[in-house]
Amino acid sequence: MLTIPNILTVMRLFIIPFFLFFLFEDNPGGRLIALFLFIIASLSDLLDGYLARRLAQESKVGRFLDPLADKMLVIATLLAFLMLDNQISVWMVVAIIGRDMVVTLMRYLAIRKGTEIKTSKLGKTKTAFQMTAIIMILLILFIRSYRFDVEQIFHQGHMEGKKNFQIATELVDKAVKLFPDKSVAKREKRKIFLEPMPYFLMLITTIVTLISGLKYVMQNFSVLKPPYYIFLSKKKGSG
Repeated sequence: MLTIPNILTVMRLFIIPFFLFFLFEDNPGGRLIALFLFIIASLSDLLDGYLARRLAQESKVGRFLDPLADKMLVIATLLAFLMLDNQISVWMVVAIIGRDMVVTLMRYLAIRKGTEIKTSKLGKTKTAFQMTAIIMILLILFIRSYRFDVEQIFHQGHMEGKKNFQIATELVDKAVKLFPDKSVAKREKRKIFLEPMPYFLMLITTIVTLISGLKYVMQNFSVLKPPYYIFLSKKKGSG
């Protein structure tokens, strides 16, 4: 248990409450600290995997605890985004959390059965998409709190009965049309361009997450079948 990779994984779990505290601080300083804490947590994920292989300290506990810590960090962040930005749709967060819960259950069942589950490059791609999207959204939240007086465009759109996708595409269309207009200040153009970015980042991440989850289940479907316990074989010569 007390290996360097596992210690890094546990440290990542301890970072989560501090990250959330500073994220909900509606000021540039708090948002910037939250961004750095998330980056540190993401880098520790890469580091603990590398050290586990380099130091030959891979273990069943680490293989279960490491992805669990990743999922807790991502889930906590997405729930925070849901409260901080009304363009983050509930179905996106539910889909990502649901996928992670299924994968965690399958990992647990695999341990109970004394077997290993198959992973794929798509799963690593999903993780890269998630981390990149979250870092970019955190950066946008920081910029908003520091430079832009962002109008509640999505809130106004919801009051008019519009869906997030419609509001986001309308903003993109507006930004494209304003881009060649020299009479509009660059600051205003950047503001309109940045407004729907969290929605599209989350949309792409959600799609990649669902596809990777479907492939994960298909590759490891046998884990979901009973019986759900470790098979114990009798030793030769035993009664």
